[in-house]
Amino acid sequence: MRAAMGLWRWRHNPLRRTTDLFEAWLALAAAVLVVTAGPAVGWITGALTEESLRQSVRVQCLQRHATTATVIGAASTPRPVAFDTEAAVNEERRAVRAKWAAPDGSTRTGTVPTALRTAGPGDTFSLWTDDSGRIAPRPMDMATVEVHAALAGVAASMAWGVLVECTRRLVVWRLVRHRHAALDRAWAAVGPDWGRTGAGS
Repeated sequence: MRAAMGLWRWRHNPLRRTTDLFEAWLALAAAVLVVTAGPAVGWITGALTEESLRQSVRVQCLQRHATTATVIGAASTPRPVAFDTEAAVNEERRAVRAKWAAPDGSTRTGTVPTALRTAGPGDTFSLWTDDSGRIAPRPMDMATVEVHAALAGVAASMAWGVLVECTRRLVVWRLVRHRHAALDRAWAAVGPDWGRTGAGS
C-alpha cells in the first residue's frame, strides 16, 4: 500500500524505474483483492459450511432419537463406556447405571452420564440413542451451526488475505532479484572503465 501511495507522489520523478511502477500497481491490486474479494470468499465459505452442517443436522435428527432413561443405581465404573462428548465438558455430569427404551421398543441398560445432582434409583433423565438403541450425542443445534459457519467464513477471509499478501511478497522478491541481476550486469559492463580518463564516465 505504501508503494501505491508513493506512486502518486513520485509518478513524474525521472528516477522512477519501470519495476517501481509495477511494484506500486501490484500493491494496489493486492489491496483491492483483499478488500473486495476477501469478504466475498468469507461469505461464500460461511454459506457453504452452514448448508453442509444443516444437512448433517438433518441426518442426525433422522438417525438419533430422544428417550427417557431411568436410574438403576450407581455406576460401577468412574466413566461410562459411551457418553456424550459435549456432556463430558460439563464437570457436573456423573455416570450412573440406567435403563432406557430403544427405538424398536426393547430395553437397554448401561452406564451413561447424567446431569442430575442427586441420581437415585427411579430418577429419570433424557438422553439420545441411535437407531440400534446405543447412546449417541444429541444432534447439533442451530446456534452451534451458525457459530461454526461464521468461524469458517472468518477463517477463509483471513486465509485469502494471507494468500494474496504472500503472493505479492513472492512477486516482489523475484522483482528485487531481477533488479539486482540487472544492476550486476550494468556494473560488469562499466565497472572496469570506471574513473578512467576518456572512458565516458
